[in-house]
Amino acid sequence: MREPRKVAVCTIAEHSLFGRNLDRGSCTDDGLLSRNAKGVPAIMKRRIWLIMLLFIGLTGRPAAAQGVVGGLLSNVGSNLSSLTTPQPGVIVRTNLGLGGLKFVCLLHGCTVVGNLDGNLNQVFLVRPVKGLLPNLLADVLNLVAGIIDAEPDQVLQIPPDPASQQTSNAPPAGLWNTTPVNYYGTTVTEGYVNQPAAQIIQIPQAQNAFNVTGAGIVADIDTGVDPNHPAFQGVLLQGYDFTRNQPGGSEMNDISMSAPPPCGSCPAAYVNQHTAAMLDQHTASMLDGTAYEAFGHGTMVMGVIHLVAPTAKLLPLKAFSANGNGSLSNILAAVYFAVQNKANVINMSFDMTQGSTELTDAINYANKNSVICVASSGNDGANEMVYPAGLQNVMGVASTNNQDQRSSFSNYGNQIVWVAAPGEGIITTYPFGIYAAGWGTSFSSPFVSGTAALVYNMQPTTNQNQAAWAISHAKFVGLNMGNGRLNVDWTLSSLSPIQGLLQLQ
Repeated sequence: MREPRKVAVCTIAEHSLFGRNLDRGSCTDDGLLSRNAKGVPAIMKRRIWLIMLLFIGLTGRPAAAQGVVGGLLSNVGSNLSSLTTPQPGVIVRTNLGLGGLKFVCLLHGCTVVGNLDGNLNQVFLVRPVKGLLPNLLADVLNLVAGIIDAEPDQVLQIPPDPASQQTSNAPPAGLWNTTPVNYYGTTVTEGYVNQPAAQIIQIPQAQNAFNVTGAGIVADIDTGVDPNHPAFQGVLLQGYDFTRNQPGGSEMNDISMSAPPPCGSCPAAYVNQHTAAMLDQHTASMLDGTAYEAFGHGTMVMGVIHLVAPTAKLLPLKAFSANGNGSLSNILAAVYFAVQNKANVINMSFDMTQGSTELTDAINYANKNSVICVASSGNDGANEMVYPAGLQNVMGVASTNNQDQRSSFSNYGNQIVWVAAPGEGIITTYPFGIYAAGWGTSFSSPFVSGTAALVYNMQPTTNQNQAAWAISHAKFVGLNMGNGRLNVDWTLSSLSPIQGLLQLQ
């Protein structure tokens, strides 16, 4: 690369928090680069326009050219309105390092937000200058020497389509069974421990027969968790909040209300279509809105993992906000964080229909480090390709009802389903230290993740392929449902056949 004749002096203040290096620096003029009134180097603007013209000339599509101009020219009003909304970025893999990438951005109209892959320092999030389209920036960066891959960041939502999720007018009876019981050192409700789903997949039989209750660390990439819930005491790790870039995986920071008092006599109120919680009407009405579309989701998923593997450590990785919005960049950062912080299992109760090279690379990185990956298959009730469930090194999980039939909302197809698990009326933990019932493949996936922690308990050297083979010992429930419905007892018996036979005596 030819050395530039003139340079800018930059002052940089970097902060590294478990894999996220934030560049809060700024470039100042040293008198060599001329600047316009807005402080943008003139040479940068000329280079940007040259690149844009070259791109338009190569594509030869007038419509595309119109989109470029429309993206580059933005009025003051739109700039002001975007100050509180992060501009979509581009995920970049490079071998140039942080300094090299900053120089590339200086030439091509972007700023480096931070790295996404922890101590590897190869994957970064960059943002285009105001008005520049991320898709166009990705195309330009893919032509630069030293840039291995560049793809626009994706915005996704959890749950992806609340209107399609199964709801019920009759919450499970166990939701009202709030008798406290001791569950391997934590206090939970009897309705939670003895619910039908636990009996269907034979959780207590497997725990007792093989004397395993979960080991290692199970990470959940989600909305966070209620860190003060009594069920998690002694097993919950600090985690990380990627939506705020700070330690701690609490989802309670997303709400302004205080914890409501316990309400054992309250009727079950439906919140956001997929959750039946025993909340007072005031609290339920406050949570039933788009601002809290996914509030409680992470706590509920964590509760299912804890039900299956009560002594496994839980690592909450908050990549989604209470309104359900999340980004691919935060998910990638969470995957790398999980691996580099010794997670043994990663649960991903979300799905996206568009593939991602960097998501595939992150999952492969986890696989190479013997981390078991599990994901929900989605709730569109369709035979469609979704990610990460459809990736090779991920166990995708569909949902069944208590009669071992595919849930009407559950996606299906062997390309995304490795196994199925109960996903209707699942009683689990909920913020404010209470319990709720949930519907969706989001609550099927953690049954498999918890089972993976039991497998790890029996075989600490287990990897993705070995865990998937063990979990494939499932009950047939129809075509396009992978290996069938999860059976925890059969899974563990496959690892220790003699011990499995002895329990039949």
